[in-house]
Amino acid sequence: MNIWLAEIWRAWRASLRRPGFLLLAAGVLALGIGASTAVFVLIDDVLLQPLPYAAPERLVVLGPQRDGQLLGILSPREYQHVQSIRGITAIGLIKGDLQAVNVAGDGAPEQISAFLADRGLLPVLGVRMRLGRGFSAQEDSPGGPKAVILAEGFWRRRYGAQPVLGRTLRVEGVARTIVGVLPASFDQFGAGDIMLPLALAPHTYDDGGDFFAIARLASASAAAVVDAQVDAAMRALYADASGPQRDYLDKVRFGSVPLRAALHQQQRPAMMLFLASALCVLLIALVNLGNLMLLRTLSRRHDAIVRHALGAPAWRLALPACAEGMLIGAGGAIAGLGLAAIGLSLFSGYVPAEWTLGQSLHKPWAVALLALAIAVPGALAAAAFGAWRGLATASVQEALHEGGRSASRRSGRLGRGLVIAQMVLATCLMCGAGLFLHALYDAARTPLGFASDHILTFDLAPVHGDNPHASARDLVQRLLQSLHALPGVDRVAVTNGLPAGGFEQQFNMGGIHLPGRGYLHPSPQLRGVSSEFFSVFHMPVREGRSFDATDVAGAEPVAIVNQTLADQQYDGHAVGREIVVNDYSGYPGGKAMADDPTMHPVTARIIGVVGDTRQFGPLDSLKRGFLYLPLAQMPEHIVQVFRSFQPLRFALRVHGDPNRYRQAVHAAVAAVAPEQPIATVSTMDDIVRATTSDTRRDLFLIGLFAVVALGLAAAGMYAVMTVAVAARAREFGVRMALGAPPLGMVRLVLRGAIAQIAMGMLLGVGLTLALSRVLGAAIEEIGRSVFDPLALAGVCAVLALAGLLACLIPAARAARVPPMRALRGE
Repeated sequence: MNIWLAEIWRAWRASLRRPGFLLLAAGVLALGIGASTAVFVLIDDVLLQPLPYAAPERLVVLGPQRDGQLLGILSPREYQHVQSIRGITAIGLIKGDLQAVNVAGDGAPEQISAFLADRGLLPVLGVRMRLGRGFSAQEDSPGGPKAVILAEGFWRRRYGAQPVLGRTLRVEGVARTIVGVLPASFDQFGAGDIMLPLALAPHTYDDGGDFFAIARLASASAAAVVDAQVDAAMRALYADASGPQRDYLDKVRFGSVPLRAALHQQQRPAMMLFLASALCVLLIALVNLGNLMLLRTLSRRHDAIVRHALGAPAWRLALPACAEGMLIGAGGAIAGLGLAAIGLSLFSGYVPAEWTLGQSLHKPWAVALLALAIAVPGALAAAAFGAWRGLATASVQEALHEGGRSASRRSGRLGRGLVIAQMVLATCLMCGAGLFLHALYDAARTPLGFASDHILTFDLAPVHGDNPHASARDLVQRLLQSLHALPGVDRVAVTNGLPAGGFEQQFNMGGIHLPGRGYLHPSPQLRGVSSEFFSVFHMPVREGRSFDATDVAGAEPVAIVNQTLADQQYDGHAVGREIVVNDYSGYPGGKAMADDPTMHPVTARIIGVVGDTRQFGPLDSLKRGFLYLPLAQMPEHIVQVFRSFQPLRFALRVHGDPNRYRQAVHAAVAAVAPEQPIATVSTMDDIVRATTSDTRRDLFLIGLFAVVALGLAAAGMYAVMTVAVAARAREFGVRMALGAPPLGMVRLVLRGAIAQIAMGMLLGVGLTLALSRVLGAAIEEIGRSVFDPLALAGVCAVLALAGLLACLIPAARAARVPPMRALRGE
């Protein structure tokens, strides 16, 4: 034991006396440890942290699925058909989209976000209220007592965390009693400010598709029984379905998906992409470390061989390298943790609010153990590998004869093999970054179908009055006049959805068909717009005319469609044709709506065709049909549906910087409606930029990993070529003495380097294409193919340039070897 400790201490003391190699090797390892640790914290916080509910493993979301992926969610009508499923102990329903509402009382009026849920949601989750209780059965029924539950953040911001139970909050002009306050942990379903009861009517015909039906299983093993019953109930409900609906039902299976998996289904591909990138960086770092340790062993090879000739056993020869590996592993883990902390703090500004980073950092011992568990064994393996290959590459007689002045050909081949492995991994990682970068480059040059410059937007949810439709219509007209009068404002429009934005901007509903033909499937996006909408956004009218001041209530109903809808339904010639809106007489499951006397079908004449727009920004390549109706002519029912889903959105085309008009807009709205709050004041350029924020975030992290991988690969190439040149110094000297020009020596060295780089890139591109299904699923959101010749060529060019630059210095050294030194050695 004393011999072991003495050898370890001697190796540590030698390393610390000359810490250059120690710092280099630990720094290389720290890059891999930092990347992998940061991604572990990210995945743990986003995907692996247990939900803050009682027995979360028994919570599931019910809905159609395919291959274990949730494809949709149950509507209220479907939800009521699974209430008595055997194996479910409790069930609740929550509306997935937040609703913009106005509140007043105990402070200035403001527009906030509300989420709607039935009385079963909080009990099924097992939520322990911060204050008060959940909704009662009476409060969650049509016409029942009006109640509201506050989110903790809203409670602290508006009420200063003071007692509020029993107080009144006016929501959309209706006084509601505050019955509870949610805990801060209740944030998995969006950042809503208040909760309102759904108050579903018995036997509802609501087929809205933006609800989550959450159930608690009697046991974790009851999922199969529940899935079979849910699927049978839905098949019975849609027994008479036909056409596209029947085709869809034949392709899916109704059942349950664990709640945590359903909540994080959208984030999982990005997380897996981050994990693959971090593992690539870690593998490159470990390969580079193995290369460094091999070169380190070769530099000490003569001493080790002499000790071996004097009788030292093999374990004593390898022990100094392993002891140094332990020191490198500990240093790499500590430095890697620091890099991970810095990276997470910088990255936190790029992630969505629901990615609550830092929960894992509250358990620093676990993160530190992970870093040590990767770093120390990895460094020891690299050290053992280097010692084994470095000491087993030649006989004792050969090593003593050479005097430690050169490495064997086998060790040289091994070093080159490690460099090729690094190039393969770096190529794979950089190909992913290249695809994202090429997508963003194309996005910057892709026409959106509208102009986003010089436009200021804001949201406004008209406060309900005694006559909601008339009061909202009157408020909109007065606001348009007031905003028009502002100096510098060119045009003003109002709509239920802007030409681009997130999912909150889309709105489609059934009940739309062509006379004598079936209902449109999928249903087109429905937009209610004012007369200046198309001119504000400079959307080209391809055929016919735009809306004007004559298209008002009482005039002939008119409509405008986009080019995609015109091509799909009218063979490109839609002007003068008709389209029927708000007709549910033959719509599947729409009998109750068709019998509603307030829902009159409207037959509109198409007066124009406008160009297509990219709803989800420049990366959106999906063709969608759009139907535009004048807000002044829209049926009251549709306007009410608009307002139940989303606020109205105003857009002002101005001269100069739109941000300069923010204060004027607030003043203009306050002058017309002092009690009417507005929200989300933003430029249209910012809204378009936000549509690519997820891709830019992914590119930022993957690009960072790719740069690290490129640096590590170049460093590995430099180290191998440096040792190779040193090992062949006598050969180069002899060649120089025989008249070889210095440029010939440079070409000789670069020829070998180019062969390694080309081999690594070729294998790397092949591996990337072989993994096309995995990578393709990860980049599906940007609509790219893995086989992107321009991106692959760019990656190869960058790698080749970096590799050649790394080899130039060793090649220049080969050209400067003094011939006399080589001849003297002979």
